[in-house]
Amino acid sequence: MSFFTCDICDANEDKLASGELRALPPIFTKFGRQQKFFGPAVTLKVFEENALVRSKLESPGNGQVLVIDGGGSFRCALVGGNLASLAQQNGWAGIIVNGCVRDTEELNACNIGIRALASFPVRSAKRASGEQDVRISIAGVAIKPGDWIYADADGVLAASENLLK
Repeated sequence: MSFFTCDICDANEDKLASGELRALPPIFTKFGRQQKFFGPAVTLKVFEENALVRSKLESPGNGQVLVIDGGGSFRCALVGGNLASLAQQNGWAGIIVNGCVRDTEELNACNIGIRALASFPVRSAKRASGEQDVRISIAGVAIKPGDWIYADADGVLAASENLLK
């Protein structure tokens, strides 16, 4: 299905005003071959470790978007080439990381959409700590499990319902 985030915003000004539609700040760098992706959100809250990220991406994605609140850390990467490949194999539509990624050449070879704050070569710890399926906040924008995520060249949106019906 084709969409443009600008058109979604224009058609839903009432939802922008009410907070049912929220635009994330323009803080993300694009990775992956899919420049445009959308789907229901699956949320994780982790800090400088990615065992839960791997666990989630090993499961069927069914066209969902994994939204990871990594606390905005620039000290390690939460997603790399192996995890992006897993996401592609398991049918995830995209990944949004409030933190860093690595293996950018591998990420850019995957047929998946990825947004992250930056790339950084240091890998994360593997402690299996964190929370899943919880309300998170990225740069002051709330995202809860089941929200619909829309990402394209103009930005990233989160909506309380599917706006492409």
